[in-house]
Amino acid sequence: MKQARAITITGGRLVLPDGLRDGGLRIADGLITAVGDVSPEDGDVVIGARGALIAPGLVDYGVFAIDKPAFHFGGITRAALMPDQSPPLDLPSRVSYVAKSGKPDFWVHPIAAATRGLEGAELAELALMREAGARGIATGRGWIADSGVMLRLLRYAAMLDRPLVSHAEDAGLVGAAVATAGEIATRLGLPSAPAEAEALAIGRDVMLAGLAGARVHFRQVTTRAGLDLVRVAKQNGVAVTAGVTPAHIHLSDLASVGFRSFMRLSPPLRVEDDRQAVLEAIADGTIDVIASGHDPRGPEDKRLPFADAAPGMAGAETLLPMTLALVRDGVIDMARAFDLVAGAPARLLDVDAGQLREGWQGDVVLVDPERPWIVDSGQMAASAGNTPFDGQPVQGRALRLFKGGVEIAC
Repeated sequence: MKQARAITITGGRLVLPDGLRDGGLRIADGLITAVGDVSPEDGDVVIGARGALIAPGLVDYGVFAIDKPAFHFGGITRAALMPDQSPPLDLPSRVSYVAKSGKPDFWVHPIAAATRGLEGAELAELALMREAGARGIATGRGWIADSGVMLRLLRYAAMLDRPLVSHAEDAGLVGAAVATAGEIATRLGLPSAPAEAEALAIGRDVMLAGLAGARVHFRQVTTRAGLDLVRVAKQNGVAVTAGVTPAHIHLSDLASVGFRSFMRLSPPLRVEDDRQAVLEAIADGTIDVIASGHDPRGPEDKRLPFADAAPGMAGAETLLPMTLALVRDGVIDMARAFDLVAGAPARLLDVDAGQLREGWQGDVVLVDPERPWIVDSGQMAASAGNTPFDGQPVQGRALRLFKGGVEIAC
C-alpha cells in the first residue's frame, strides 16, 4: 500500500525526543520529509491537527497475537510478535510468513524462537530466521533452565547482532504457581511462588550476557529485587534493557482479591512495594519499554477458577491511555512516555520508526491525551476482551493513524 498523495499535518503539538513543540510535519512517499514549521506544497492533502499531539505510531514490543483492529484503535503501527505461536516460530518459513502477515496496513516484526519447539534444549536455526525477517530471538513464555544452553544462545545472538528476549522467572521455583507469595495469596489459598524467582532468573542471565557480550531484554521486570539487578547491570556496562506492561504499573496483587480471572497474568501481580518500585524504575530510566503484552483469551480460557484460567490480557487498546496516565501523575513527561512505547521498542527492533524524524517512516498518530472513555471488555476491538482494566475510566485516545503516510481507520 503506497502513499498516493503527500500529506501535511499542521496545527498540532509535536512529540519530539526533547519535548513538545508546536508545529506540524509532512509525509511523502511513505517517509517523513519535514518536521516543525511546515508549509504544504502543491497537491498535498492538508490535515489540521487542531492542537492534538502529533506523535510517532506506537511500537508494541512482545505481543502474543496480532489483532489489527485493536492495534489500530490503540495507535499502534508496529508490533514485535513473540514466537509462542501454534506452531512456534522456530523455522525460517514460519518467520517469513509472519513478517508479511500484517500487510498492507500493519507492520509485524517476528521474534524467532530461541530453541526448537521452545523446549529450551536445542538451538533453532537462528541465522536462517534472521535472514527470513526475525528482528530478535526469544525464549518465549518460559525460562531456559540449562545455563549452558543459555550461554551458547547468548553467544549466538551476539554474533547475529540480535537482542535476546528472556522470560525472567526461575521455572524451578515458579512451578504451577498463579500468584506471588504473600498475604493475598495466602488469604485466597492460591498456589504461589516467591517474588525472588524473578531476581534469580535476571541475575543469572545478566551474568551470562556479560560473558557473551550479548544484548538481553527482559520483557517484563516486575519486582524491586529484579529492577535493582537491572539497574546495577546497566551501571556495569551490560547491554541489558527491561520492559513492563501497564498491569504491573497500575495494579498490585490486591486486584486479585475477587478471584477475577482477568487478573490472572504471567508474571502474576506483585505486592504494592514492587509496584512502587516499577514506578521508580520508569522514572529513573531503569525500565526502557512499556508494552501491551497483548494476549487475548476467550471465555474458554478465562471463565474458569482463578488457578485454572490461562494467563494473559488484551492490552493493545489500553497501552496508550495507561502510559499517558503516568504523565498526568507526574511520573514522566510526554517525550519520555512516547520513547517508552515507540522510540525504545523501535531501537530494539532496529527500524527507522518510533520518532518524528526526517527520512524515517511516516508512521504517525494524532492523539487527544485528555479524551475520556471507559474500558469495556464487551466492546473491545480485540478478538477477546480479557482486560484487567475492565470498567475503568481512562484518558487518551488515538484520533487518526497513518502507516507510511496512508491513513488507517482507528
